[in-house]
Parts: sequence; structure tokens; C-alpha cells
Amino acid sequence: MVKEAVKHLKPYIPELTLAQLKEKAGLKQLVRLSANENAFGTSPDVAKALDKWHYEDANLYPDSNAAELRSIIASQFDISEQQLIFGNGLDEIIELLCRVILKPGDDVLDPEPTFSEYALHSQIEGATLKSVSLDESGRIDLNALANEITDKTSMIWLCNPNNPTGTFLGPNLIQSFLENVPETVTVIVDEAYIDFTGNARDSVIGLTHQFRNLVVLRTFSKAYGLANFRVGFAVCSEPLIGYLQAVRLPYNLSTFAEIAATAAFKDQSFVQSTVKQVISERQKWEHFLIKAGLPFYDSATNFIFFQVKGGDADELHQYLLAHGYLLRNGLRQDWLRVTIGKPEDNQAVQSLIEEFLGS
Repeated sequence: MVKEAVKHLKPYIPELTLAQLKEKAGLKQLVRLSANENAFGTSPDVAKALDKWHYEDANLYPDSNAAELRSIIASQFDISEQQLIFGNGLDEIIELLCRVILKPGDDVLDPEPTFSEYALHSQIEGATLKSVSLDESGRIDLNALANEITDKTSMIWLCNPNNPTGTFLGPNLIQSFLENVPETVTVIVDEAYIDFTGNARDSVIGLTHQFRNLVVLRTFSKAYGLANFRVGFAVCSEPLIGYLQAVRLPYNLSTFAEIAATAAFKDQSFVQSTVKQVISERQKWEHFLIKAGLPFYDSATNFIFFQVKGGDADELHQYLLAHGYLLRNGLRQDWLRVTIGKPEDNQAVQSLIEEFLGS
């Protein structure tokens, strides 16, 4: 009754809600710095736009084409509107890509470590996952990936900047990589965190004009602060975009979500302000970690992945949780990932780490 590939899956397990976490830990206050959420919220224009929506239209299906959102994104990135497909978060886009492209026996190249959902949906489709270690700097090793390509390779995942390491590859490196990848291999570049590099030219969306086997993913969950609304999109060319549209559920983006994403996208000044604050706080974290003697990877995201030597990462995780701050553990032994929070929360966590290390 069930596909053999599904029987052996380890599902992606999301965190509990803040209320559930506080109850479980017996805390009155808890700041979550574990899910890479935008600590600086979302544009106030989102609330204004939603307030203007005519709620009597709630009985009507949404615009399946997401016409207004489609138009402004295409204009911003100088691409055709037909190159865009929207999803209920990038999770749905990742699922669609795997469903459309992969078949049992295909090989999928996946950096290790990276976002776990790539592997999950590849395995659901019966593909064989081949993990390729990052280089010593924590960056995706493009040469190592290229060396693993065979006639069975169907898909390559590049999370850039990479989660959980936060490391970034410049667009010139990805272009050079694409020039040596067979056209039969789909290369998917997940740019969920690209805004936090602070440079719009770091995106490879423009390369979709040149490479028909390139797919670029973007989300409204991070810099735009709309994680709760679940809006993601992919940019790619024919014929793949047509196949994806054929498989996509027709009303996968609610009117509420489209209104929110449209208002957020139009307010680029808010996004730039958020990015500026994140970069400033990220630099403070880097200075702190250097001073504390805690190794970390260079980050171009709204989080930093750092090592707690001596095997004390889990103890530090519990210590911080007991004091009302939740970081992400379990991604690599002896390492923790901290989301860049508000200045006062970053300072509080850093002080607690100093106390822990000094105890």
C-alpha cells in the first residue's frame, strides 16, 4: 500500500510553537533564535494592505495566477512573467521539483550538511541521494560535486547561502560550475537567504536566461518576515516551467498570502533596513565569537553556525534554554546555530555564553 521509499523516511520535524516550548520548559518568557525567523518583523504596509481586503470575498477562490505579485517580481528581476511559479512556501516548490524531475534510480547530489528537505523529497521519489561534504571553510565544494556527476545524475542542490553553515558562493563560481554541468542535470540554487548578503548582484536569477537547466528559489519567509504566510517562488525556463505549472495545485497561494507578499515586496526600504540591521548584528556576533574563542563559519545569512569545543554544545543549549533563549542544536556534533536576533537579545545570549564558558 505504501511506496518502499516512504517506509524508510525520516521526516522533517518542525519545532514546537513558542507556547508549547515555554510550557515544556516551564518558562514564562522564551526568545526563539533557532528557526532563522526575521527578528525585525515585517513591513507595516502588510497590515495596511490586509486591512483593505474585502473579507466578503473569502468565499471566492484566489487568483491562481497571482497576477499582481507575478508582475512586480518579474519587473524587479528583469525576467518574463512566464518564468515564475509560486508555492505554498518553498517546501511546496521543492516537492514539485522532485515530483516532476526525479524517478526511481536517479542520482541526486546534495551537499552535506544542508537543508534536510532536499533529501527528504528526493527519497520520496525513489532517487538515490549522494551527499558531498563541504570544503574546510564550510562552503559547498563545487569541484567535488562536479566530480560526482554521472549519467545517472538528475539533480544537484545548491543552497546559497547554505543552511546551516551560512556560507556563500559568488555568482561567478556558480556560473562556471553550470558551464560544465550537462544540460540533462537540473541545478537548483536555493536563495532563501540571499538578501542577507547585502548585494542584489549576488543572485543568479539572471543566469536563468542562459541556462535552461537552472532553477532559482526565493522565499518571503526570511528577509520579508512573512514565514507565517508561506510564500515561495521559483524562476526557471521552458520546458521545465510548463511541467511544474501542470503539476502545481491550482489554488496553492491564498489571496491573503498574495496580498501580504505583494505589499512586502513593494516596501524594499523595509527589507533594506532589515538587512542592514542583520549585518550589523552579525558583525557583532563575529567579534564576540572570536573573542570567546569559538570557531564559526563566515556567514552571509541571518544566522551563525559556531562550534562549542569540548562537547559542551548540548549543555550550552540547555543552559541558554533555561534562561529563556532557544538556539538550534543537533545539526552537527558540538555545533550550535544562532539566529541573529534583536540587539538586546543578542547581547543577552552572548553574556550567558560568557557565563557558561567561565563556569
